Amino acid sequence: MFARLRGLIVEKGPEFLALPVSITPFSLKKAILQQLLNWQFRHALSEGELDFLEGRYLGIEVADVNLRWITTLQAGRLTVSRDTEADVWFRGEANDLLLVAARKADPDMLFFQRRLVIEGDTELGLEVKNLMDAIELDAMPTPLRTGLQQLAAFIEAGMKQDAKAAEARAGISC
Repeated sequence: MFARLRGLIVEKGPEFLALPVSITPFSLKKAILQQLLNWQFRHALSEGELDFLEGRYLGIEVADVNLRWITTLQAGRLTVSRDTEADVWFRGEANDLLLVAARKADPDMLFFQRRLVIEGDTELGLEVKNLMDAIELDAMPTPLRTGLQQLAAFIEAGMKQDAKAAEARAGISC
């Protein structure tokens, strides 16, 4: 059964998650996202590195899994909402965003390939991007880092498998 589920996930990719994410109540997504964001950025929050988000709103959209939220800083904590107007939006597909977070893909390269879209307040977008670039993987909580690295490895393996299949269909051999 696990092999069948894994095959479905590899074949469908993040689309496999779109329905469960879509039907999950926002209140649950909000609680999970706030917990993860505040856990991941606890040091940056304590050092004041996220103070630039006070009163400003960062939108994140993961199009292929129907997930979108807006984050801001309130009372020293990151909060999540869905009905606020964002000052800047970061939009991308789940695989690309996970690879960026795991330091397996360059966000600038994805931006120029139009796989990562940044719209709105470019100054705020640059501040967010610079903060993300400055985060070291070793600074992440171990369970989060390990999970992220495993997901990134899974995605990379799937991408290699897709590339080999495309080459085989085209009659190209290595």
